[in-house]
Amino acid sequence: MTQSHTPAPAGATPFADLNQVLHQLVTRAQAVLGDNFVGAYLQGSFAVGDADQASDVDFLIVTRRDVTLAEQPALQAMHAELFKLPSPWAQHLEGSYAPAAILRRWSTEPRDAPDEPRPAGWGDPGMSNLPARAYPFLYLDNGADRLVRSEHDNNQVVRWCLREKGIVLAGPPPADLVDPVTPQALRAEILPLFRRVTALWLGAPGKIDQAWLQAFIVTLYCRMLHSLETGTVTSKKAASAWAKARLDPKWAGLIDGAWAIGRSDLTTKLAPADPQAVAQTLAFVRYVVKWEAMAGAASKGAHGASRPRWQDAGGRTRGGQSAPSPIRPGGRGRRG
Repeated sequence: MTQSHTPAPAGATPFADLNQVLHQLVTRAQAVLGDNFVGAYLQGSFAVGDADQASDVDFLIVTRRDVTLAEQPALQAMHAELFKLPSPWAQHLEGSYAPAAILRRWSTEPRDAPDEPRPAGWGDPGMSNLPARAYPFLYLDNGADRLVRSEHDNNQVVRWCLREKGIVLAGPPPADLVDPVTPQALRAEILPLFRRVTALWLGAPGKIDQAWLQAFIVTLYCRMLHSLETGTVTSKKAASAWAKARLDPKWAGLIDGAWAIGRSDLTTKLAPADPQAVAQTLAFVRYVVKWEAMAGAASKGAHGASRPRWQDAGGRTRGGQSAPSPIRPGGRGRRG
């Protein structure tokens, strides 16, 4: 494996001040980790496309082995210092430190970091207190200056984004570090999430109390449905455009409105959610559930055997199946 520990390139992103922050992140992480440093990468919006000044900066730093409890104070101090840099980007870094062996492919084993067993009843601070399921990376949330143990980035979506679209800041190509993630593996991860968040929002609509959350739900469903139908991961903007083209045109205004809120200022995002928009969002969720159920049924071949339903760039479903016509409706949890 060829190693390259050059600092983050000046053109890693379109934003010069962000590139300076990334340079600091990479060089300081290299200094703290020493020989434990393998590589640093961008995934998320900056990797899959359409990132702008409202985007999170999703990074992943790969290590040879996990960072021990004795080594963590130096890393915590480094991130506390980075957070104070005179750039708004420094407060919007979000990412994880992933041991190379764990990152290679998704698994539920091993489950805990060495010397850091999680107690019964542990709730993931980066995933709305969900219970332990897989290995927790050291994770930095957007707006935080301290790392916590979280499974937030230990998933197939992050692996797909890193391997297929990741931006190298330092280290070997991502394909050297991550095994291929199949469309079937993506669907197997996203479909349970799709069902879980549907039960959450339809079961407790009163929780949709802020404008950002209402908008987030709309774009989340656009992205989940896009991945379920195409077997790939794309940006919020591209998934929203895809959904407008594929779904009933009546939802175009809701999707556009959600995108606009996502690009708005903090005051607008934190304002109370518009009750009419919430009602439309819940109707949209019900519609998408029916659309996905119909698409899933259409993907069944003779004798009930599952058949591929991933579409090509022209919207044609692979495997000889045509995608179902859009149907009309009858009538993250919160970030940790």
